[in-house]
Formats: sequence, structure tokens, C-alpha cells
Amino acid sequence: MICISVTPSSRTLAPADLLNASRKADLIELCLDSFIKTPDVGDLLKLCDKPILVSCRRKKDGGQFKGTEEERLALLRNTIVAGPAYVELDLDIADKVPRFGNTKRVISFTSLNRPLGNIDDIFEQCWKAKADVVKVTWPTEDLDAAWPLLAAVTQSRELPVVGQGIGSSGLTFSLLGRKYGSPWIYAALERGMEAYESQPTVWQLEEEYCWEDIGKKTRFIGVVGRGAAENTIVRVLNAAFKEMDKPIRCLPLVPGNLARLQKMLGVMKINALLVDPLYANDLSSMCTPADDRTQLSGFVDTVMEGKSGWKGRSTLFDAVDSETTAAKGSDKWAGGRATTVFGSGTLAVAAAQFLSAKNAAISVAAPSDNAGIATAKKVGARHIPWSAVYATTTDIIVLAGSDVKCGVGRGQLNPSIIREGSLVIDLTAYPAESAFAEEARTRGATYVSPAQIFAQQLHLQFKMLTNMELPAAAFAKGLQG
Repeated sequence: MICISVTPSSRTLAPADLLNASRKADLIELCLDSFIKTPDVGDLLKLCDKPILVSCRRKKDGGQFKGTEEERLALLRNTIVAGPAYVELDLDIADKVPRFGNTKRVISFTSLNRPLGNIDDIFEQCWKAKADVVKVTWPTEDLDAAWPLLAAVTQSRELPVVGQGIGSSGLTFSLLGRKYGSPWIYAALERGMEAYESQPTVWQLEEEYCWEDIGKKTRFIGVVGRGAAENTIVRVLNAAFKEMDKPIRCLPLVPGNLARLQKMLGVMKINALLVDPLYANDLSSMCTPADDRTQLSGFVDTVMEGKSGWKGRSTLFDAVDSETTAAKGSDKWAGGRATTVFGSGTLAVAAAQFLSAKNAAISVAAPSDNAGIATAKKVGARHIPWSAVYATTTDIIVLAGSDVKCGVGRGQLNPSIIREGSLVIDLTAYPAESAFAEEARTRGATYVSPAQIFAQQLHLQFKMLTNMELPAAAFAKGLQG
């Protein structure tokens, strides 16, 4: 089931929120703490035909209730008399609110400051508090933080368990909860109506992550990153797997400690990861390079498990080569040409290694000269101080990283460096175009479309994952999101 959290502040508008939620939800959570004035819960329960779970959270538990604890307890007791399907009670007050009628008790434990390592004691206390369902809520900024919650949901227990992750991995937890049989997963009706920060919306669960298709037999492909590339990868691949009737879906992942990542992936039966090229952290330490280019650069965007362990590959620059060859009409487009790679980190290193293999004459520059020197040293290229880049003639401009900003301010790259006839490869806002795009076209340069590079890369990755071609209709549908 999907439980939509409704957080109205107005008693007048609450009926509309409930009605809208009832069209999408199997269960509705009515958050009483969000009301400015206490509503008549009995009247609200009569407005829709979907079961309602009533909650009233304290500020320390992430809620908005401003009254005294005595007032909150009285409100919860009166709420049970009204006869909702469920009432959420904090573990520490469960013995102060007796069971009444047919209302089931969701006994909740919340820790907003940190995750807990062992929660077996909490389940024991919830059982003693006469829980029908146990709910655990805590921060899940990465996979490490979410792991105890995931372990709780995946284990067979006497009481059903619902978890709510707060933060970047909350969506990850919700989708895994669906796979492993959680009674329901939480969603907001729309942006701005979240019960917690980063709570997924029902639209996101339905349209992007196809939550209704996820079950015990679903296999996940992990998608690592927090940007536009991650979102588009998810939409396209989920649309493709759905069209092909394959029990495979995408799972957003924010890795924590890489030393534990392989074991976690094994437990979740995930054997492939796709990585946003702008993802800030390096995953190369969890895998062995599949080819020389990956070995030299340390840059991976596709990680797959095989018989000999996890292998890391790069598909981005194969896509860059394909699209630039099409734009220039020759696969010799880099040979002997003066090329400056702007940026630092593994993406810039990978770009320089790739262009070096294409026989380009490589220089490296970065807003931080120290970072630029380190990058140039790794690839054996000449370093250009940031203050000297405008005095250097370059034929090919490679913008390799989100640290490179278009502008005339301190640390920004003035677009006057782009000249007529230049070739510009822009990866600063991948897969979107940046402010450099208009500047390049206005100045008569060849601008290689990031969207076209992304399309080519995604086709390569899909072929690598499935040994099949990416369906054109699924690709088009995924881009419409």
C-alpha cells in the first residue's frame, strides 16, 4: 500500500487535501500537528472512503505541534474515539493512550539526530506496548544510515514493520520496503506537503520509480548520484524495463563507506551500478578497472559484478567520441589540436586521458591552481595558471566538472575564451546545457550537445547491462519527465 501524508494547516482546506489524497492513496496519514486550530477529526473521517491513519507529532519528532504534552495526549485519545483505522503513538506515551474500538495502534520510535545500530530492543518494547504495527523513523542520508532500518524491514518478525527514512536515502528505503513487504510506504501528495524533508511524492513513486511494479521478485539496478542525470536515467530505464516486461527497476543509492558497499549490494541482490558523471565521490576503490582508460583515470560510470568480482568501466567518453565525430565529420577531430581541459578531479583526469589517447596536445587549468596542478601531474599534461588561460590559444575546450562556472567573476571562466572555429565539449551541467552553450553558438564555435552525449551514453550502458538495444519509445518517454 501507499500512504499519502496530508499536512493541512487550515480546517477549511483539509477536506480538499483528503479528497485529493484519496484518489491516489491506499491509506491516508492525517497529520493533526500541522493544523493551526484543532479540527473535528470525526467530521474529517467521514469525508473519504479510504482508511485514515491519524498522527500528531511533537517538534522533537519532526512534527509541528505547539501545544502542551497534556493537550496532545487528550487530542490523541479523542481521535481514537472518532474511530480512525490507525493511530500513531510514540513509544514513550503508548501506555498513556489505551486501545479503543477497532482502531489499530502504530507504535512509533523516532530519532532525528542519528540512526541506531541495534533496534531489537525497540521492537520488544513496541510488542509490550500492544502494537499492531511498528514504525521506525530516523535520518537516512546514505546507505550506511539506512541499513539498520532495511535490516528491520527485511527480517521476518511477529509484528509488521514500517520505516520512514529522512534525507537523501529515504526514497531508497521506501522502494526497498515495498520489495520486502512493508505494510505501506509513505509519500507526500505533492511538493510542499511533505511530512519530512526529502519525502518522495506519490507522482515520483508512480511515474519515475513504478512502485506498483515492485515486488519480491524485482531486481534493482543502483543509480548513484543526486543530479539531473540520475533522474533521467531512472525514468528512461524504468520505462524500458516496463516496456520489455522485465522485473527490473532502478534504485537510487547514496553510498556510505565503500568498504561495506559490496556486502550491502550483495544482500540487496544488486549486481550493477550506474553513476552520474558529476557524482562527487570516487567509486573506483570498490571495483577493479575493466580497461586501460579506467585504470589510468580512475573514473567509472558503470560498475558491474561478474564471476571475478566487481568491474568498473567508463562509457561517457565513448559517447563523447561518437557525438563529436558526428559533429566534426571525422574521428580524427582531436589529433594534434591544442586542447585545454578545464576542471579538476576524476572527471577532468578522465577527459585528459581520453583526449591524450586521441593524440590531442593537452593542457589543464582549474579555478584552483593547486587542484589544476595536481590534475595535470596525474595525466602528464601542461598546467596553465588560471590567470593565464586567456593568453593561451586553444582549439578544443573541454569543460569537465561542475566547478567550472561561466562568467566574469572571480574563479569563473570568461566565455571570451571561446573563439570562432573552437570545439566545445561541455560537461559542467551534464546532461543539460550550461551558459556556455549560447556563448559557444553565438561565437561560431562547434558545441557538442550534452543531451546527445547523454543519449549515446545511456544506449551504451543499456547494451552493456542487458545485451539488448534500448527501446526508442521508452527513451522518448523517459525524457518527457
